[in-house]
Amino acid sequence: MSIATESPSLNRTPFHQYHLDHGGRMVDFAGWEMPIRYGSIIDEHHQVRTSGGLFDVSHMGRLRFTGRDVVRFLDRICTRQIHGMQDGQCRYSLICNENGGCRDDVLVYRLADGEYLMVCNAANREKLLDHFEKVRGDLVFKLEDQTEKTAMVAIQGPKVMDLLANFSSEVPNLKKFRFTRKNLLVAKVMISRTGYTGEDGVEVILPASMAGKAVDMMLKAANGDEDLVKPIGLGARDTLRLEAGMPLYDHEISEELDPLSAGLTFAVKLQKGEENPDVERFIGQDALLAVAERGPERKLIGLTLDGKRSPRQDMKVLSDGDEVGFVTSGCFSPTLEKPIAMAYVAAELAEPGRTVQVDFGRQQHDATTVALPFYKPS
Repeated sequence: MSIATESPSLNRTPFHQYHLDHGGRMVDFAGWEMPIRYGSIIDEHHQVRTSGGLFDVSHMGRLRFTGRDVVRFLDRICTRQIHGMQDGQCRYSLICNENGGCRDDVLVYRLADGEYLMVCNAANREKLLDHFEKVRGDLVFKLEDQTEKTAMVAIQGPKVMDLLANFSSEVPNLKKFRFTRKNLLVAKVMISRTGYTGEDGVEVILPASMAGKAVDMMLKAANGDEDLVKPIGLGARDTLRLEAGMPLYDHEISEELDPLSAGLTFAVKLQKGEENPDVERFIGQDALLAVAERGPERKLIGLTLDGKRSPRQDMKVLSDGDEVGFVTSGCFSPTLEKPIAMAYVAAELAEPGRTVQVDFGRQQHDATTVALPFYKPS
């Protein structure tokens, strides 16, 4: 990340002024001017782990699919079966290339019969739109990019669901990976329960024009006279998701890294096209079937280290002096109070409890392999 300037080339979310008003330190993130922090990243991390935090995620893409063949198309591009989803259901999936590498990871929402919403990563939105046009073939559907028309926030933390009962009695009863649509002010908002921090909470998608007023209303209802929910920047979002063992695009998954090696087998339905002739085989399925049959050559694991120095992306992982893998993400864990990292290592070295070394350049430091995630809420 680099510190943002007044460059007109940077996109701004509907909450830009809100970030400035709350002291957000703005940076360039995937072409968007976003807050990396408001104060201390560690304080913001603990705020989410102990109470609640508000994240602006409006930079993420929101793509609406409608039409006769939309389900067939989504099954063609998604590793997770979309056929058979229910209204109000969300489903995490990957979009792969022909070699089984990940173009992106996405959330698909079924709004109604023939109507779906996809949330994708900001850096991949244009790439996906181009990909979709190339592979749609003769399938009939409409694709609308609603990213700039809408806003999106995530509210996460152990106290969030109880606090949101002050706003709506329905929201705390939402099941995981479900959503509801409610009237707020003069427009409809969509509230889902997925999460990316390891804590419980919701995501809210709403019209961009009413973003500021709506969030003020929700925070006032949730907070009362206390700061139980505070704004959180990208820095703490990264340490939170890393503790939760959740993949980040261009780190744990990429065009060169497949979802099976990343441990995302739950999001890959390899046989879906053979179980039901009406369901499309997805792009990359043959390549992933081959990986599944022979077993992944490398696996994503967790590493813990002593001391204060944290591994960084692309550092080599060694065993008995031989290079056996590489770090994908690393940080000093505010919750565990030690350095942690995710890394790919040779499959035979992936079991927990092994001692390996991380190459910091001039020095090598011992690390212990551990199962993911590093943190689960109590």
